[in-house]
Amino acid sequence: MSVNTFGRLLRFTTWGESHGPAIGAVVDGCPPGLAIDESVIQPFLDARRPGQSKFTTQRQEPDQVRILSGVFEGRTTGTPISLMIENVDQRSKDYSEVAVAYRPGHADYAYDAKYGFRDYRGGGRSSARETASRVAAGAVARLVIPEVRIVAYVSEIGGDMIDPGKFDEAEIANNPFFCPDAAAAERWEKIVDDARKSGSSVGAVVECYASGVPAGWGAPLYAKLDADLAAAMMGINAVKGVEIGDGFAAARLSGEQNADPMRPSAEAPDGAPEFLANHAGGIAGGISTGQPVTCRVAFKPTSSILTPQQTITRSGEATEMFTKGRHDPCVGIRGVPVVEAMMALVLADHKLLHRGQCG
Repeated sequence: MSVNTFGRLLRFTTWGESHGPAIGAVVDGCPPGLAIDESVIQPFLDARRPGQSKFTTQRQEPDQVRILSGVFEGRTTGTPISLMIENVDQRSKDYSEVAVAYRPGHADYAYDAKYGFRDYRGGGRSSARETASRVAAGAVARLVIPEVRIVAYVSEIGGDMIDPGKFDEAEIANNPFFCPDAAAAERWEKIVDDARKSGSSVGAVVECYASGVPAGWGAPLYAKLDADLAAAMMGINAVKGVEIGDGFAAARLSGEQNADPMRPSAEAPDGAPEFLANHAGGIAGGISTGQPVTCRVAFKPTSSILTPQQTITRSGEATEMFTKGRHDPCVGIRGVPVVEAMMALVLADHKLLHRGQCG
């Protein structure tokens, strides 16, 4: 049984562990003839790369991607595209105590309960390091959907939210938090730095929207676009909640408030309507409406903290543990490129599914 593969027509499989020699992805089902080389993928990995500020883990990984297959003379061949990223800055000795006891908040016990064996070095497959493979695969997926523009940003850190009235997309690239509100980014410096200095961590919310998605992608019931998006985002390590459109806020609205009214549009020659609201996040009945597809993703606080926590050893004895090593004080910050990648992978898959059924 494979549980490392996602997608239907555009499928990707990630492989490797946090402290192994390399990690990577195999992308299968990509249409042939698309222009690609490492330089197309690298900018997205650079955005996720650790060690770029004091607000992220200081593990120094260049995250240089190599394309091993599926590309010839600068174009995709239609065969599986294999992508590899070497690990060069592992410190496995930091995890010697993890071999004999479980870190609270981590997947250590759950892995042992399932497999009876685990790679304790940095968490193995449960490490956020695995998400670099998704980002590389997502860069390939973007080539399949050139008509779509995907933007993600952090909207909340440690309970402190941006002011929607001060949203400035150009500001996202101007600070280490991928924050569209300059004033919020300034506040977050203290929030995250205080957590880092105290050996603690804070959570974050990442919001993402995809514009240019045409109406018709997705399917009723068992291949809903929003269901696949939710599964993709929940599959990211450290994610504990996903909302599509208004999400949980929709439960507090009346039917009149939650409706997305439509009017005839003089600018749409194909008869597409003009929407007056987008509470549904661009998806109705599992199918895209032509509006921006939107979602919100909640990242928990990093479980690796310096405060001793009660736990047990593998033999069942009571003990305390704090996590050594280099860790993100807010893992959601580097989650922004990962959320974008998963959005791209789902949308590219559904574009191919739509084309396969409807031409």
